[in-house]
Amino acid sequence: MKTRTVRTSTGFFPVAGMPRDGVMAIRTSKCLCYVGLELARQINETICIGLGFPLCFDYKYVGRKPVFLDVYLPDNNDLLAVKRPMIIYFHGGSLTIGNRQSWFPTWLHEHLSNQGLILVSADYRLIPPSSGHDLVEDTQDIFRFVATSLNDRLDEIYLNEAALPTRNPFRVDPEAIGVSGTSAGSLGAYLACMHAEPKPKVVFSMYRMGGDLLIPQYLMPKFEPFLRGREILDPQQFQTFLYPQSSRLEPISDSPRSYHPPDHDTPGYPSNPHMLLGRLFLQLGTYLDYYTRQHEPSLSNSLCSLLTAASRPITGSIPEEHRRLFPQLGVPPSWPPTCLVHGSSDTAVLPGESHYLHSLLKAANVDVVLWEVPGAEHSFDYNPPVEGVSYEKLFDDIVDFLISHVIENILYPGACRTDEGAMDL
Repeated sequence: MKTRTVRTSTGFFPVAGMPRDGVMAIRTSKCLCYVGLELARQINETICIGLGFPLCFDYKYVGRKPVFLDVYLPDNNDLLAVKRPMIIYFHGGSLTIGNRQSWFPTWLHEHLSNQGLILVSADYRLIPPSSGHDLVEDTQDIFRFVATSLNDRLDEIYLNEAALPTRNPFRVDPEAIGVSGTSAGSLGAYLACMHAEPKPKVVFSMYRMGGDLLIPQYLMPKFEPFLRGREILDPQQFQTFLYPQSSRLEPISDSPRSYHPPDHDTPGYPSNPHMLLGRLFLQLGTYLDYYTRQHEPSLSNSLCSLLTAASRPITGSIPEEHRRLFPQLGVPPSWPPTCLVHGSSDTAVLPGESHYLHSLLKAANVDVVLWEVPGAEHSFDYNPPVEGVSYEKLFDDIVDFLISHVIENILYPGACRTDEGAMDL
């Protein structure tokens, strides 16, 4: 293992060179990032990484741009087993905004880490100009990377003590991978259940989007506030992101949240327009056009014209090439055990989506639970609960569900497979 020195705004520091892949290790304030040499030269900050920080890897390239995922290893150095189960997490943001650190589920990370599980949080391409078809490809690439390449990349790191603080050399058990997501990220989790290899052993979704995409929330234009009382947007202010101009945008997989400062005319209002695109597409009733990338003719318009309150005749009108993007059309008996959690007062992703998917999974004899949180709005787990209410039991139950299914015949929390496949501590 060679070590190179990189000059940054804070001076010179050693990084671990990995000649085989042309990769270097960069310490930043967010993570320890293993990236290509050109990208490494662009890093401008460094601090000593401590436990709890993720390891960042590029799991694919789109053109010349890397797409990243973060790996959170267990903080528990008392665990003896090397191979650990893993949960892959997809962030929320309407598929239009965010990155692997946006709306990060700290509670999930802490609970999984305490139980000895690895958590992966991944970037994926955002709409527009990308589409659900690109999301399918990204989910497949994420699962392929963690199952076939991540352990080799971790081994390279463990050989270089200067690159990583002392901790057990945990690796991934490719036979014990689950998937999770919040809000729109749940759609990525569902698509992984349908298309990724290896198949996830369990899926957990929080106030999930994608349980039922063929409802007025996605298909009908809206002229009055419909989401948490927020104002109706002016489409003229978003022409760059509306078709046909949107088709000329460069693909992105990282669009962080940002807000106007206190001295702005609209302090605290989103300054990144991507933050408003999901609401805009729902308002216009054209979300599925961008999700499928079918604008001419408009898929949303054709489906909306068939939508009635009394029947659901529209599933047969979805073009064959897009049917793989609709989880409600692809629920086989082999679907993994599923935990659904939803707030009963959610106005962003309606609770009916979870109820509908729950009924489909039950009909397919899938092991599924639906836990509804009374009075809770969207993103309730990121806000303090009302006085007298605690989410701790809910969080414990969710993690217990994940652990009980991600490893068959689990003995107790912290048990996992050895290289021989037996259970160990």
